[in-house]
This record gives sequence, structure tokens and C-alpha cells, in this order.
Amino acid sequence: MAAWTWRFEKADGAEVRPAVQPEEFTTQGDAESWIGEHWKALQEGGADQVRLFEDTAEIYGPMSLHADEA
Repeated sequence: MAAWTWRFEKADGAEVRPAVQPEEFTTQGDAESWIGEHWKALQEGGADQVRLFEDTAEIYGPMSLHADEA
């Protein structure tokens, strides 16, 4: 079964520790719902953008966590 995970980054692509610890998700929809609920706290905690992965394959990103850039 595939695992869907998020990578949290600064604007320059450097990985950062998320302010809210995510789980591994079993569907893309669950992962996207979670980011929709927590993006503001993640941004306030220092993440500027995220990337979504299915196992080791990048599905999309970087996606900005700044509302004015979305």
C-alpha cells in the first residue's frame, strides 16, 4: 500500500521540521485534507512550501503555504 507524505521546506527548498507533526496518509485525499487544515500553523512554524510524495515519487510541489502566492 502506498504511503502519502509531505516534505516541508523554506522558500529556498531547504527541508524544515514541521510545526505540526503529520502522519503517513493512505490516500492522496487524506494528505490534502490534512494540509488544508494545518497549512497556517505550518507556515507560522517556519515552513514556506510543501511537496507531496507517494512513497518516494514526488507527485507535486513546491506548493506555497502563503495565501497571497497560492
